[in-house]
Amino acid sequence: MAAQGFDDLLATGLLKDVEEIVVRGYQSVHPGASRPAAYRWLRYEDPDPVARLAEGVDKLRKRGAKFDADAVDKACAKASKGGILN
Repeated sequence: MAAQGFDDLLATGLLKDVEEIVVRGYQSVHPGASRPAAYRWLRYEDPDPVARLAEGVDKLRKRGAKFDADAVDKACAKASKGGILN
């Protein structure tokens, strides 16, 4: 996903899908946390949001975050169909 053009990621909706998965994962280990808290934790204002999402997933996995398997499968299928995942 990181090698894909940012405009392409936005156009497919994939970036939004992955963002939602990561935010919900954050909320699974921080019950009651707001979306803005998740974005601050991710440092999402960084100029490379794809890298921040990947980094966030790694950190959340180590903390036992729960990720929506159906949402992940759907995002992977979309990425594969769009040539983003091989």
